[in-house]
Amino acid sequence: MKEVASQDALRRFDDLWDFDDPGGTETKFRELLPRAEEVEDRSLVLQIRTQLARTLGLQKKWEEAQAELDAVERELPEVPDVVRVRYLLERGRVFRSSGHPDRARLLFEEAWELARPAGEDGFAVDAAHMMAIVETGDSVIQWNETALDLARTSTEERARKWRASLLNNLGWTYHERGNFPKALALFEEALEEREARGQADEARIAKWCVARAKRSLGRTEEALAEQRELLRKIEEDGRRDGFVFEEIAECLWRLGREEEARPFFAQAWTELAADPWLPDSEPERLARLRELGRV
Repeated sequence: MKEVASQDALRRFDDLWDFDDPGGTETKFRELLPRAEEVEDRSLVLQIRTQLARTLGLQKKWEEAQAELDAVERELPEVPDVVRVRYLLERGRVFRSSGHPDRARLLFEEAWELARPAGEDGFAVDAAHMMAIVETGDSVIQWNETALDLARTSTEERARKWRASLLNNLGWTYHERGNFPKALALFEEALEEREARGQADEARIAKWCVARAKRSLGRTEEALAEQRELLRKIEEDGRRDGFVFEEIAECLWRLGREEEARPFFAQAWTELAADPWLPDSEPERLARLRELGRV
């Protein structure tokens, strides 16, 4: 019975993921691989290696990630479709993150076309969601809605758990296009989904998105009150959040309370300047925080 339980635990390797700590997750997967080899299940071993590659990609170790996927690719002719799908997804993610969206698009589309008839709804949703990320124009909304439709109708939990994330993504797409009422409705639905699943941290982020959409709609006092409530709860937990500081500052600034806003701009800059992605992706945003915070 212990051996069976051990094998079941191995097959739940996806539970080891901590996307906030890809380095720590890499270590867990490397420690798991020798045990997986002992089970003599190549599908299991290769799926773990695709996720190991993903941890490397998240750390911007592009060459190491590609080498890991090269090893998986050599065995693809003899493995189940689920391995092929996961390989395509992770190869595509590495190409996309390393600046090759066109190469990534072909892989994500192939993953979608393979996953659907294979009955792998969760990975099909993932593939459609990645297509939305690499596409442009109306295709972004179409792919997000395709993913959301499948997540809503599938009986597979791996697919259904995508609903809140997809609602959030679609909400931001509409927000970027200036359709703030639609964005707010999607953010509110995402919040309901997070709360129904008991996902406290994710629900906090969803509340931030709801308040952000309200600021865009001109409901600034309401947005400010909601962001201050988020700040209160965050401080109770002994944490700091640069995005909450930023939104409080922006709300105060819009309300003409510039001097009250400046300390929040300064705190936002201090926190967000240390973000691993923001300095490279949004330098102008950080420059604004620094200027208005008089840092």
